[in-house]
Amino acid sequence: MGRIFEVRKHAMFARWNRMAKQFHRVSKDIAIAVRSGGSDPNSNPALRRVIQNARAVNMPKDKVEAAIKRAAGKDAENFAVVLYEGYAPHGVAILVETATDNTTRTVGNVRHIFSKWGGNLGASGSVAFQFKEMGVFRLNPEGIDQDDLELYLMDHGLDEMGESTGEKGEPQLVIRCAFPDFGNLQKALEDRGLTPLSAEREFVCQTPTELGEDEAKEVLELIDKLEQDDDVQNVFHSLA
Repeated sequence: MGRIFEVRKHAMFARWNRMAKQFHRVSKDIAIAVRSGGSDPNSNPALRRVIQNARAVNMPKDKVEAAIKRAAGKDAENFAVVLYEGYAPHGVAILVETATDNTTRTVGNVRHIFSKWGGNLGASGSVAFQFKEMGVFRLNPEGIDQDDLELYLMDHGLDEMGESTGEKGEPQLVIRCAFPDFGNLQKALEDRGLTPLSAEREFVCQTPTELGEDEAKEVLELIDKLEQDDDVQNVFHSLA
């Protein structure tokens, strides 16, 4: 076990400085989880995961409950999860995860942002091969025997485990698994009484791209613009 140097420059939501954007994203995640597995978090692991993430961004309990109720209603919005691929300036690979009720609008917006800020929207499969789809759990390491936990999780799909920091510099324990093992690892943590700070599907770059400061700023500007779009849930990239 060692220190995990994560590819993404910031932790979850680090660039989203508007609380409304965070809540909007979580509400969409709730709608998708409820539609796929029902409104009872006890029998829907995906919904339990989203509720955990709602707590991580301080979304009030009443707003979470209202989002679940709305998602379970007959007039609930139907969001499609669509992944777009492309390149930022200087050859940095980009994956854009969206949740949308209008793919024509979304692809148009994403293409426009890529073009305006020096990137190119690519075809399906053009950059995805550079990333590994993983389940990523972040925990507060306080009170955790990390060696004991690592041995325990090895039987439940653990890929790697290491120390990292959150967006405010706080210590975190990052646990990763291949995404098909997400449910097994989530249950294993629950059985040990551990509640993650966040639990996400992430695309982790296997070959990071090193750039100078000025070039990196150009890439981060494109990423920021993508993250500000209402249909965009996550942006993953190869910038080291």
